Amino acid sequence: MIAEDYRGTRAGCDSLTVQSAASPNPHPRVTLPTRWSALLPAVLAAILVAAPLIGLAITGLAGLRVETWQGLIEGGLSGFAGTSAALLVLVAVGVALTGGVTGWLTAAYVFPGSRYFAWLLVLPLAMPGYVVAYAYADLLQFSGPVQTWLRETSGWGPREYWFPEVRSLPGAAVLFVCVLFPYVYLPVRAAVQAVPASLIEAARLSGLPARAVVLRVVLPLAWPAVAGGVILCSMEVLADYGAVSYLAVDTLSVGIYKAWLGYGDRVSAVQLALVLLVVVGALMIVESRLRGRRRFAARGGPVRGSAPVVLRGAKAWSATIVCVMPVIAGFVLPLATLLRVAVKDAESHQWDRYARAAWASFTTAGVAAIVVVLVALLLAYGARMSRSRAVGLLNRVASLGYGVPGAVLAIAILIPLARLDNMLDAWVESLFGQNLGLLLTGSVTALVYAYVVRFLAVGLSNLETGFGRVTPSMDDAARSLGVTGLALVARVHLPLLWRVLLVAGLLVFVDALKELPATLALRPFDFDTLATQSYQYAKDERLGEAAVPSLVIVLVAMLPALLVTRVLARD
Repeated sequence: MIAEDYRGTRAGCDSLTVQSAASPNPHPRVTLPTRWSALLPAVLAAILVAAPLIGLAITGLAGLRVETWQGLIEGGLSGFAGTSAALLVLVAVGVALTGGVTGWLTAAYVFPGSRYFAWLLVLPLAMPGYVVAYAYADLLQFSGPVQTWLRETSGWGPREYWFPEVRSLPGAAVLFVCVLFPYVYLPVRAAVQAVPASLIEAARLSGLPARAVVLRVVLPLAWPAVAGGVILCSMEVLADYGAVSYLAVDTLSVGIYKAWLGYGDRVSAVQLALVLLVVVGALMIVESRLRGRRRFAARGGPVRGSAPVVLRGAKAWSATIVCVMPVIAGFVLPLATLLRVAVKDAESHQWDRYARAAWASFTTAGVAAIVVVLVALLLAYGARMSRSRAVGLLNRVASLGYGVPGAVLAIAILIPLARLDNMLDAWVESLFGQNLGLLLTGSVTALVYAYVVRFLAVGLSNLETGFGRVTPSMDDAARSLGVTGLALVARVHLPLLWRVLLVAGLLVFVDALKELPATLALRPFDFDTLATQSYQYAKDERLGEAAVPSLVIVLVAMLPALLVTRVLARD
């Protein structure tokens, strides 16, 4: 009986096999052409991002000599490195304290204004570091309104009082803390909100006081968020050029520009760029490992977060003061100073130059945003369809450009483009006897290419997150209805991802609009963007004229900050 049942079952399976072979498979496996079609864009994107950096490393290592390093050290490498290290330490301590305390207060307690501080503390992200440097230099200098008011009210002479110098290493550190602390505030707030209430209750039942609960339960769970945010701030400090150069703080980024543009020493500039690239690479590795450890899981599905504690009396108002001070220092005061200077020097404004700079900024940033979104969509879709480790690894290589400072990226792009231009010029001259000149070096194409390499990671990370929310069952349902290929993208994916595409494009647009170091080095002759125009005016001490393009940058940069605040408000 059992044998007969087995034979009947086997016959039924064989008949099903014949039928399935005769009918089309509604869920075909990914074939080789599909894998190659996903792998090829990833390979090309990785080459476009990695080629300039590999060329920079080859050029730097080829010229590596003991005499070169000795000359570099005598020329100021130790000074540039020491200043950068001191600035990183000061900024790391400042952002950890400011972002950690504000994130903890807004997540764990209820106090006057806490609902609004949850999103107001994000607004300093709209302030580029160099814009804040211009504002505070005008506000706190000897002839500025603060010291003028101090002398008028006290009757002191110029040498009868001491006032902190903003153009100094501590001054630069304070300004960076004012604008970069949200990188720590946001992950700390999210980490504290995610601490399970059961852990807090268990710690309290065991007799631990409130301070011990924070130190022994909350802080160990939140420290990867703090460390990751601090490392991101450190990378931003190393990449900055406008603020540190304006405040006369000679970091590695300033040393690269001094060697390249000031002294015409390409070898020293490449060596400094390699040093900076190694430091940033080490920070990226540490940040990646910390991000991997930032995942906590609880058994039994989603857990209930701990309810915030209501503060009253002096404690409540103390928390309000602690949260309002970073908002005032990082957003309100710089914005008010820019508005005051712009209105004060209204007669000196050259609106036609502002309009040309705005048009140049918006067009280059807009083209870069469109290219980044399209390339990121192709890479993210290829990774989703192929599910290949090779494609995922190549996508990570294509994302490396975001961690490369603009000064390093500019040199990495200038060297191969200059060689290519010289080869084309020699080839055309040998054939036609005409001097072709420079086609790519110092062109808008080179500038857009730098933006794409620098900010491709921004678009790719957003689109990978967006595709992660489109479940495979949606694709299976569409294929069962005969929707495949490009029709699947147009009719299923794009309607679900258009908000993600818009946000990714907006983020890239704002980042490209604020980018200063790469733009200074790669822009064509007589081609000013809002960032370079504000920097040149401020460098010439024409702060009134620098205020208008700076305000435009801030107003546009507020759009992503407002998107973040809207998400926080929903949460």
